[in-house]
Amino acid sequence: MTSKKINDSFAEIYISYTMKNLLLLFLFVLSMQVSHVSAQKQIEVEGVVLPRTIEFKQRQLMLNGVGIRSKMWVDVYVQALYLSELSQDAERIIESNSEMAIRLQITSSMVTSDKLSKSLNKGLVKSIGDGNLANFKSQIAMLESLLNKEKTVKDDAFNLIYNSADESLWVFKNDRYEGKIPGFEFKKLFFGIWLSNKPVDEKLKNDLLGKS
Repeated sequence: MTSKKINDSFAEIYISYTMKNLLLLFLFVLSMQVSHVSAQKQIEVEGVVLPRTIEFKQRQLMLNGVGIRSKMWVDVYVQALYLSELSQDAERIIESNSEMAIRLQITSSMVTSDKLSKSLNKGLVKSIGDGNLANFKSQIAMLESLLNKEKTVKDDAFNLIYNSADESLWVFKNDRYEGKIPGFEFKKLFFGIWLSNKPVDEKLKNDLLGKS
């Protein structure tokens, strides 16, 4: 074999090796970019993956804050607050007649449908303070009914989204629409469970407001 042929063979091997490495590098960079984009769209809290945005009625709700609700040293759910406009003003959020959402993802097998609805009931009582809870009797019954349609188990996720168009709270379980509860005043009471002057958990309130 002549020296020219040997050189040509080495050149072909070198080019082939280089092309393969360039291809591998390209695929690696591409995978890193995809992973980065995916990470931007989600956030992980205590093993629970949450979307950074929620799409509702062609509106994008942004993650305002996220925290953990604990009872008796047990984490019962991871909660996130989504707003159409980010804010750290709890009263403004409660009083706002704009799209917003609460997401609850159950993290304990101790949480049942009945326990969840009872817990929210206690929060409503605390939220309203000296107000008349009897005025919201029908809405509270509807909320309890929607939460108890099916057995609640660990990893179940609830999206409770306020729709300003019809002034009602839409209930989704694992992305499945369950029904809605009418009333702007009830919306204020509901979000007040976590954001009022008497929240169920002061630390969770600050987490949802992005203050922690």
